[in-house]
Amino acid sequence: MPHHQTALRLVAPVAVLALTLTACGGGDDNADAKSPATEKAKVFPSPEPASGGEMEAGESATGKVAEDPGEVTYEVLAQKVDMGTEAEAAKAVSEPDKVKGKVLAVAHLKYTHKSGPALTDGSDVHDSTTVFADGQRGTVLIGASEDAAGCEDPYDVESWKQGESHTFCETYVIPANAKSVEVHWSEEDGEPFIWKFPNS
Repeated sequence: MPHHQTALRLVAPVAVLALTLTACGGGDDNADAKSPATEKAKVFPSPEPASGGEMEAGESATGKVAEDPGEVTYEVLAQKVDMGTEAEAAKAVSEPDKVKGKVLAVAHLKYTHKSGPALTDGSDVHDSTTVFADGQRGTVLIGASEDAAGCEDPYDVESWKQGESHTFCETYVIPANAKSVEVHWSEEDGEPFIWKFPNS
């Protein structure tokens, strides 16, 4: 359940409203629907477990991320979504008219380094985190998350070894009347893991 806060700590001068678009693969999905390789895949499905899917509250996902210096396996848990007010959203952006009827949603995700090399220069694990409201992707507020209470800046993590955890956040602008909020995280080219939070 989202935690309502009376004051989300945001630095207005650096918060930038930006709509990020996901890259969608072009091409015809039916082009090789009857190819021998496709037919074989139907008979002998891949042994790899499917990535993504709906998660229960408190349930962690496991995924791999290409980091520098190598691939790291993380355990990922969407812990909560802090909901702000319309007034806070208006103060957080340079053009308040663009966020009328909208609020800030700060998603808190805990990432645990499970296997792979130790990191010494930041992390990209948070890059594929997004927030949806009633099935529609929100608008990301760049530069706000690292200032929210309980959130760390992923680029300030200079040493991250196996077994260690960090909490990174993503701030999105969503409609104030949204009934449900979803936090999505995925591996590169993978289907998203989805945690649902009622907005009440």
